[in-house]
Amino acid sequence: MTIMGPFARRVLVPALALALATAALAAPGATADPPRPQDLGTDVRVFDPSTPVAEIQAALDATHAARVDDEMGTRRHAFLFKPGTYGTAERPLHIKVGYYTEIAGLGSSPTDVVVNGKVEVYNRCLADGGAGNCLALVNFWRTVSNLTINVEAGGQDGCRSSANFWAVSQAVSLRRLNVTGGTFSLMDYCTAGPQYASGGFIADSRLPQVVNGSQQQWLTRDSEVAGWSNGVWNQVFSGVEGAPADTAFPNPPYTTLDRTPLSREKPYLFVDDAGRYQVRVPQARRDTRGVSWADGPTPGRTVPLTDFFVAKPTDSVRDINRQLARGKHLLLTPGVYDVARGIEVKRPGTVVLGLGHATLTAVGGSTPLNVADVPGVVIAGVTIDAGTEESPVLLRVGHKNTRGWSVPGNPTTLSDVYFRVGGPHVGKTDTALEVNSDHVLIDHTWVWRGDHGVEGFTDTQRWQTNTGRTGVVVNGDHVTATGLFVEHFQRYNTVWNGEHGTTVLYQNELPYDPPTQADWMNGAVEGFAGYKVGDRVKHHTLHGGGVYVFNQNNPSIHTENGFEVPTTPGVRLRHIMTVNLSAGTIDHVVNGLGEAADTTRVGVPVYVTEYP
Repeated sequence: MTIMGPFARRVLVPALALALATAALAAPGATADPPRPQDLGTDVRVFDPSTPVAEIQAALDATHAARVDDEMGTRRHAFLFKPGTYGTAERPLHIKVGYYTEIAGLGSSPTDVVVNGKVEVYNRCLADGGAGNCLALVNFWRTVSNLTINVEAGGQDGCRSSANFWAVSQAVSLRRLNVTGGTFSLMDYCTAGPQYASGGFIADSRLPQVVNGSQQQWLTRDSEVAGWSNGVWNQVFSGVEGAPADTAFPNPPYTTLDRTPLSREKPYLFVDDAGRYQVRVPQARRDTRGVSWADGPTPGRTVPLTDFFVAKPTDSVRDINRQLARGKHLLLTPGVYDVARGIEVKRPGTVVLGLGHATLTAVGGSTPLNVADVPGVVIAGVTIDAGTEESPVLLRVGHKNTRGWSVPGNPTTLSDVYFRVGGPHVGKTDTALEVNSDHVLIDHTWVWRGDHGVEGFTDTQRWQTNTGRTGVVVNGDHVTATGLFVEHFQRYNTVWNGEHGTTVLYQNELPYDPPTQADWMNGAVEGFAGYKVGDRVKHHTLHGGGVYVFNQNNPSIHTENGFEVPTTPGVRLRHIMTVNLSAGTIDHVVNGLGEAADTTRVGVPVYVTEYP
């Protein structure tokens, strides 16, 4: 999350191996009746086209009113729409999406569910509950997917009629959307200023003209856009039809990859023609471009929901692990799960899918989620929180110093998996995400050590109490990250030790709260780079990266480099930058190259187009 100036928020492999990897988790036969909607959890609401628009609108409005300011709350919600049309030109459906809320269609294609109206997020005006300090810098944790939005039937007047507004920052995803008509704006320009927004992710979507506006960084992957305007610091397009060219970088600051090197779309729940709930699990693909559903169903496999253990927060981890050991997949219904003994995913091809930002919280220093060194596991839609006793790691994929089983064509995948250390409560961990397996895909994550929360700490107290040394450690080879957002950790935010790693968009804010320079020293070096590639690594690629500094606790603090990498031909960084957000200094962009991002150039990035 980013602030500016005075508006600081305080806030392929042998065929046999591939076949084994795909079939190893032969799901149990579907013998039970399909679950009823109420079996998906008390905070899941399933609508069908026969439901009166007024009833749907009232339910959505009530939840939005309760969640719009509930940044650190514990309620979680999912609103699911069966195939059909919702709203009309005369009575459009207007969905406003608050914290911890998921809006999703239950069709096999995004065109199966049509919303005549809008699905929106606006700025929050934070100064005094009035019209001051209106921004989207803390609009986190919300999801929209698998539907069509017909914006032309928006039904609003004045400025609000000019676009579908999606003013958000980190931990927010748009997936499998078909947006027709109008304009799609990633900032809310209808409120008072400053209207800042910071972050975001779109995948597998077809969009009209997009106004980027004040969005400081954004990744659009494997999509189609009719047009794109504006860019602030770091706008990355990967496999996007209609994406702008990047030949004039950094003016505008566009980074464009013709194709995405490795992708796998997030699993999604749908209802088949017989009314049965199913989960579509897309397959991994290489060199992708455009939407996966343009010529029919997204390539992949379909798993009946009866092959999932549908868990609720009241279920014990022992029961969850027993079901996983039996060969079940896992669906986490909305809520907060206290995890004193880690959830163990040991079988290849297992799917763990969270609804409504289901949240796992470490208890007693546990590691809430462990994934074995096996291929094809998919973890999606899950948030993992540190607890009050220090955990060694919050999510571990594979184990160090062991020979794991990996398959290039079937990578273990993390989609919309988010991490928090502090914020809703005190949090402590050594590392948030540790990837030891080879051939892993990280498709959109926000790894956040909280710079604000409900704890009521001063910055110095937060530095000593909400502790997180490292955000992401990658030890495995051939790991790909598309959308890696990591912020505020107390040493290196990201350490990449594996060979042949690739990152497509990296965004980092250094910690705001080191009390003194002595607290922010890496031996004799001032500070820790936001992105560190291990000294022995020979091959690594980064497309579009930014490291930001805001040492609000002590503006005199220096960080020597935003990026630190071995100087070797196989390690290449393309389109990287540092920027000062009003306090502290990053002396160089990478390895002593690049001017200082200091308070003489607040909000003005320092760019390095290629390194080396």
